[in-house]
Order: sequence, then structure tokens, then C-alpha cells
Amino acid sequence: MAGAAPYSAWRQQANTYYVSGQLPIDPKTGKFPSGIAAQTQTALENLERVTAEFNCSRQDVVKTTVFLRNFDDFASMNEVYARFFADPYPARSAFAVADLMPGADIEIEAIVAKQ
Repeated sequence: MAGAAPYSAWRQQANTYYVSGQLPIDPKTGKFPSGIAAQTQTALENLERVTAEFNCSRQDVVKTTVFLRNFDDFASMNEVYARFFADPYPARSAFAVADLMPGADIEIEAIVAKQ
């Protein structure tokens, strides 16, 4: 699960999985897409890719935390987020943070419960 960095992409406790923050890194190019909408979509797709590692999907996500470089991006992020998840939506917290990885405007972490 972990590479050179001292953390795991996810950890399991019983039927609950804790997924580390997913950056909007395009897995094909290794770069960040331009704009908060594209970055939100990519971060969510990366989150879904991680959940697939333990045979879960976006429907199993029960809580997310969204970190935004600029809280003015909230409305655009929220539009993409609302299309990605379905009702009942995950519980969510969203914060503006002082800094993220250079080039990233968003990071999303999650708690996933296997049904």
C-alpha cells in the first residue's frame, strides 16, 4: 500500500476503510489538469480507483473531506461532486487550506464502509 512516503493509500478497520487524500494527478500523464472542475473530477476518479482495490465503489463512500486551495472554488467543485455521487450523498466536510501540493487546487480523502 505504501510507497516511499510514510503513509498508506488506505487502511482497513473491520468493514471500514480510511482512504488517504487523493490529489488530482492524471494517472496517464502524471500531471494536474487545469481548472477546479477538471481537478475535482480527477481527484474523485482517483478516489474511486483506490476504493476498487478493496472491492468497493463510490456508492460505498460514507464520508469525504475536501481540501480546497481557494474556497471561491467551492461552487464549481460542488457541481462536479454532485454529478459524481448519488443520493444518499456521503457526509462531507470542506475546508480552505493554506497550501496543497504545488499545482493542486483540491485534495479529497474518504471513509468507505463495505456493505
